[in-house]
Amino acid sequence: MRILLVEDESSIANFIKEGLEEEGFAIDVAYNGKEGLQMALGYLEEYDLLLLDWMLPGLNGIEICRQVRKENPQIPIIFLTAKDTVDDVVFGLETGANDYIRKPFAFDELLARIRVLLRTRDGGHHNFTSGDIEMDLDAHQVTVAGEKVELTQKEFALLEYLLRNKGRVCRRTRIIEKVWDIHFSHDTSVIDVYINFLRKKLDRPGQPSFVETLRGVGYRINEEQ
Repeated sequence: MRILLVEDESSIANFIKEGLEEEGFAIDVAYNGKEGLQMALGYLEEYDLLLLDWMLPGLNGIEICRQVRKENPQIPIIFLTAKDTVDDVVFGLETGANDYIRKPFAFDELLARIRVLLRTRDGGHHNFTSGDIEMDLDAHQVTVAGEKVELTQKEFALLEYLLRNKGRVCRRTRIIEKVWDIHFSHDTSVIDVYINFLRKKLDRPGQPSFVETLRGVGYRINEEQ
C-alpha cells in the first residue's frame, strides 16, 4: 500500500515515514504544499491514501485536499494538524477529508485510523484468501492450511498486494512502486527474490505454486491451486 505524506516538519515526517515503513507501507514525502499537490495529482492513481498537514509553506493542506477531491472523490485523506477547535475539525471534514488527527498524536492511533480508512475503501475487507492461504490484516497473520507462517514485513506487504489484486496481472513496475517505494526502476530483480521467498514458505509439496510468473510482465495469483 502506497501513501503520500505532505508534512513540512522533517522530524514529524521522518517519524511517520519510518513507522509506516516498518508496518509494510510504501511512503512518499513532500515537504511543502506545492510539491505535495504536484505529487498528489501527478501520481494520484498510485496512492492508496493521503496524509496532509494543514499548515504548509507554499500551499496549505486545505487547498491540496480541494484540488485532489476534484480529480478523485474516493481516495482516503487524513489531516494532521495542531488546529483543534470544533470549527477547524468541521471545516477540514467539509473540505473533503475523511478523518482528522490532532498533533501531537500517538503513532498507534494514526496507524489504526489509516487501517480503518483502507478497510472502508475496500468494502470492509480485512481478510484475504487464496486456496489454503489466509491473510488476516488485523492480526497481521498468514496461515497455510490453518498453520501460521512467519513472514517478514516486506514479504507480508508483497503477499497483501498480490491478494488484493487476485484475478488480475500484477505488473512488475506496479509492484516495485507499491511495495518497494521505487519509481521508474528498470531493475526489478528484487521482486523475483521475494516471490521465491514466499513460494518457499507458502507453496505445498506436490501442489501448483500459489503465484504464476508471466515472463516479461509480472505475476498473478494462481486460482487453480
